[in-house]
Amino acid sequence: MSEPAYIQVARDIREQIKSGQLKPGDKLPSFSALCEHYKVSGTVIRTAMILLKAEGVLDGKQGKGVYVMDPLPR
Repeated sequence: MSEPAYIQVARDIREQIKSGQLKPGDKLPSFSALCEHYKVSGTVIRTAMILLKAEGVLDGKQGKGVYVMDPLPR
């Protein structure tokens, strides 16, 4: 069985951050743009965002969008 779509989306966004495609402070594309890009429903994108926010990878600002967090100092 393949893994859930939201896990795949979250992994892809994490990879984009690791590779430097997305940098701390960058704003993620709109919800609808992400749905279109990944060919998934809004529920999948929302679940992936919740997961990444819980991990401290993303930060949502009400009415402003979702941004890549500054990594915590190691």
